[in-house]
Amino acid sequence: MMKKILVTGCNGQLGREINRIYAGSSEYEIFNTDVFRPEVTELDITSVDKVLELVRQVKPYAIINCAAHTGVDACETDRENAYRINAIGPRNLSIAATEVGAKLVHISTDYVFEGNGTKPYIEFDTPNPQGMYGATKLAGEQFVQQFAKDYFIIRTAWLYGDGKNFVKTMLRLSETHPEVSVVGDQYGTPTSTAELAKAISVLLPTENYGLFHGTCEGSCSWSDFAAEIFKLSGKDTKVKPITTEEYGAPAARPAYSVLENYMFKLTTDFQFAQWQDAVEVYVKELLQK
Repeated sequence: MMKKILVTGCNGQLGREINRIYAGSSEYEIFNTDVFRPEVTELDITSVDKVLELVRQVKPYAIINCAAHTGVDACETDRENAYRINAIGPRNLSIAATEVGAKLVHISTDYVFEGNGTKPYIEFDTPNPQGMYGATKLAGEQFVQQFAKDYFIIRTAWLYGDGKNFVKTMLRLSETHPEVSVVGDQYGTPTSTAELAKAISVLLPTENYGLFHGTCEGSCSWSDFAAEIFKLSGKDTKVKPITTEEYGAPAARPAYSVLENYMFKLTTDFQFAQWQDAVEVYVKELLQK
């Protein structure tokens, strides 16, 4: 009998990649949910009753929560929705997962850290979010730890895949701009959804529960990332590094939020690709389309 995996936010970048990685599986069957998408089952994760109703009906082996309010600036003004989606949603999924004995995979973020460090953050470092996005995502982590029994929390960062993302934005800008200004004083790790989905598929069958960091290896600034994208795609577009202050976003961003996949290294044989290698694979795929 096929094991059902219920995916929330199935139309996001990671949700699409999860579908790709399990396509054709003889062991797992994907049950997709999202909001305002007529082609899949609608699930409002902010309603505990609706979550319980659907999860009782589907009886999944696992729930992978890819749904989130990811608008970092919007979260500052849309606080109630940010808490509903990023904190209450994971709480509801945790309650339902525990009731039916399902595993829960919950995706979190590097924004739970203040981002003023000088060495990569490990899972044992104390979070201290500086904005509402990070605060609501941290609240979601805490609810999962409180209400879920068998869970994997995976913090990731700078994600790109099938959907709107930094790589596609840079390639689009390069069509009409000989030079682009990109923030050069924020450091993190570009991470492909392909690598993250692979990591999830490694953890899911195990009982290696807990909190994990899941990003590609290495680190760079946003301007370094842009330069690498242009190099890989054969563009002559120049990158002009600017400061966070010059960029002027409403919400605070971590200046240094590099994550070390310490728990993966301590408890598994899985290794993420170097960020340059992963983005090379992604850009090649994009250029072939």
